[in-house]
Amino acid sequence: MVASNDTVSARKPQSGADFDDGAAGPSIDPADVARFSAQAAQWWDARGPFAPLHRFNPARLAFVRDRVAERFGRDPRTREAFAGLTLLDVGCGGGLIAEPMRRLGFEVTAIDASSENIGTARVHAEQQGLDIGYRAATVEQLESEGAGPFDVVLTMEVIEHVADPEGFIRACSRLVKPGGMMIVATLNRTLKSLALGKVAAEYVLRWVPAGTHDWNQFLKPDEIRLMLSEEPVAVSGPYGLVYNPLTDRWSESDDAGINYMMVATRD
Repeated sequence: MVASNDTVSARKPQSGADFDDGAAGPSIDPADVARFSAQAAQWWDARGPFAPLHRFNPARLAFVRDRVAERFGRDPRTREAFAGLTLLDVGCGGGLIAEPMRRLGFEVTAIDASSENIGTARVHAEQQGLDIGYRAATVEQLESEGAGPFDVVLTMEVIEHVADPEGFIRACSRLVKPGGMMIVATLNRTLKSLALGKVAAEYVLRWVPAGTHDWNQFLKPDEIRLMLSEEPVAVSGPYGLVYNPLTDRWSESDDAGINYMMVATRD
């Protein structure tokens, strides 16, 4: 129901260095990369095309914070609670996830297939005084270079935009350290998501530009579980996220009919 974080992978963070012209790979959908690149300058406009993502962000940030704290035995109430842990944000867009993760103490590497997105994210992070390793790259590229592995890998609202979702998600899982975890956020392929996550969000409420999503590319939780079945990870979920129009807020829910999260841990 929300716009993608989008678009898709790096070595140890290098602030402000190695600006890439873009990325390509088997999981990349050029049309989606082009669409999000065209909107790159508007990532941090809370009233612009990514406004729904700004409203959605607190709920998914809370989900990530709480699950990672539980996994690594950290107290999320402390300052820089996750210092010493590495995090990879796959499909980072303009940095809406990467920046708060850095403030929580993670050493953050953030990648996207769009060099325009990376340029926007890098400038904004520098303005905030945040050292985040941004790079235009794909997960396949990172894996081939021997990058990582990372304690935490995030891929938030990205998999429904890639050309090869199985290859993409398996490559993401292989970048997780032993003992680490991956969190996947996406949309379910249900009649409810067709009505609300696609038709209402794009054509009635105008939350996101028409054509942002292809309902046929939405994935059911069991499909993600099957894609990861040959990787050495344990998959849990789905954990639903729902929108309350009365409070204009998102929260975790048992209802995974539209937006949901999956967690994969590597022991």
